[in-house]
Amino acid sequence: MIKTDILIIGAGPTGLFTVFEAGLLKLKTHLIDALPQPGGQLAEIYPKKPIYDIPGFPEINAGELVDNLMEQIKSFEPGFTLGERAETIEKLEDDAFVVTTNKGTQHKAPVIAIAGGLGSFEPRKPPIENITEYEDKGVAYIIRDPEVYRDKRVVIAGGGDSALDWSIYLANIASEVYLVHRRNEFRGALDSVEKVAELSKLGKIELVTEAEVKHLHGKNELEAVTIKHLKNGESHIETDYFIPLFGLSPKLGPIANWGLEIEKNAIKVDNSYDYQTNIPGIYAIGDVNTYKGKLKLILSGFHEAAIMCQSAYQRINPGKRYVMKYTTVSGVSGFDGTKKEAKKEVVKAIS
Repeated sequence: MIKTDILIIGAGPTGLFTVFEAGLLKLKTHLIDALPQPGGQLAEIYPKKPIYDIPGFPEINAGELVDNLMEQIKSFEPGFTLGERAETIEKLEDDAFVVTTNKGTQHKAPVIAIAGGLGSFEPRKPPIENITEYEDKGVAYIIRDPEVYRDKRVVIAGGGDSALDWSIYLANIASEVYLVHRRNEFRGALDSVEKVAELSKLGKIELVTEAEVKHLHGKNELEAVTIKHLKNGESHIETDYFIPLFGLSPKLGPIANWGLEIEKNAIKVDNSYDYQTNIPGIYAIGDVNTYKGKLKLILSGFHEAAIMCQSAYQRINPGKRYVMKYTTVSGVSGFDGTKKEAKKEVVKAIS
């Protein structure tokens, strides 16, 4: 059994920053994530996409932010259980919790921090009869490594930000890029819509509107798609990849059965104090929680993690006093006692 002070469910940006805040309080952490690597959506769904609302970074790629967070928590030596989903929870007589994953790995901690983002995701698949036959054989619902598509023919379907952004990105990598959308109007950012229109004029993106991909063709792997136009009938396009980007359906998964108060697929918390759920000792931070005035921003998750760790410290060390200090004065020390250069983050000196 893995034992720790705070068990963090979800290794996305909020979960990773929780390690840092807990480490400043000398609390050990362990993270569980169903994905095979840390980073959550940032690493799995859009590692190359730029993020603009992280303080101190006018622009930073999602993957780079994950790398920076991993570097920031390195000295605190968190544990990871990756590629496993938190399945069940049991409360013990000593008020600690035991969380067991779908692979049977058990974790014990007095505090649980659910930082699972929007939960687990399932792609919204278009209603194409034979689409499952070509999954991993030319059909992909998420772009993980853009280099896979270098000098290849790609058909993207969708009308939102992901479809627009990846069409723009792949226009400089793939040999051919088709963007198929069932309407003339797009739902994405105006800037992205304008870029796609410009690339279409330059011949780098073939824009196909008022149309849908209706059928896939190929012997062992995808070789072509059939597109049905609203006005012009059907056309046949040879392609190496078909990427339908219609979004992802978030699901809480087994956590929804833990007795937590749920509202619209999110966990209700007390934001007047510490983001604790209706079960004492279990907190929910980041996009997975909900309360009046909630903003689903990475920045909000970072704030909630800092507040939550203060409450967790009091739960683990009842009555113990601590004093706020700054790392500009005291530096940052990891579990190994090694003192790092001051980086102007707040540190709590335990006394």
